Amino acid sequence: MMKCYVVDAFTKEVFKGNPAAVCVLDSWISDELMQRIAMENNLSETAFTVKEGDAYRLRWFTPGGEIDLCGHATLATAYVLAHFAEPEEITFHFHTMGGELIVTRDGELLSMDFPAYDMKEVPVSDAMTAVIGVRPVAAYMGRDLVCVLPCEDDVRAAKPDMEAMKSLDGLLLHITAQGKEYDCVSRSFAPKLNVIEDPVCGSGHCHIVPVWAKALGKNTINAYQASKRGGELYCRLDGNRVTLAGYACLYSVAELNI
Repeated sequence: MMKCYVVDAFTKEVFKGNPAAVCVLDSWISDELMQRIAMENNLSETAFTVKEGDAYRLRWFTPGGEIDLCGHATLATAYVLAHFAEPEEITFHFHTMGGELIVTRDGELLSMDFPAYDMKEVPVSDAMTAVIGVRPVAAYMGRDLVCVLPCEDDVRAAKPDMEAMKSLDGLLLHITAQGKEYDCVSRSFAPKLNVIEDPVCGSGHCHIVPVWAKALGKNTINAYQASKRGGELYCRLDGNRVTLAGYACLYSVAELNI
């Protein structure tokens, strides 16, 4: 039997934020089995972690495959470890495909230290406009494509063409605009990973925060993910690192019959 926790990340309330499944393992299972569990969970990410020495190795699987960086599932993993495995710990170190990640606790607030993507401005194209339904005012590329839209209402109302989106460059597409109550408002889409819309995308904000920090001339960015579930991220850019802070809450604990 294996325990699988489902945690809503970047929220204080169940049914909001971004749900992630977390499996804390004594030793590694096969990649094939991890992929099958992720497909069965059918959440945007399922995280698997094993303690190795003083740190944890952490891997993330979407229903469509393994990825190199995931913020909300890292936050969820730290929440599970803090509440069920090592409640006395304040800092958790993770070795991942995306490099070393550190999560620290301040009460119930969890802060993640992530690498920032080096964002290169790219030309706005007719294809981007056709996919989003609104012409971006600017576009940037890292691992993912970030399109800046004219206003917050454009982000909230967008109904992008998911099939056509697969032809755009970048692993994910993030649409974003300056916010009314927040520094920025964004939405994230990942049809290439069999995820239509990511409710709150941590790795996406490793792209979005560098864009808005430069545009707004400040390093502290309060961000809102304007998905149906919604979520808040308290972000800070420090050189080539991004701190993403947020809350999390437990939805369920299950025993996997495998």
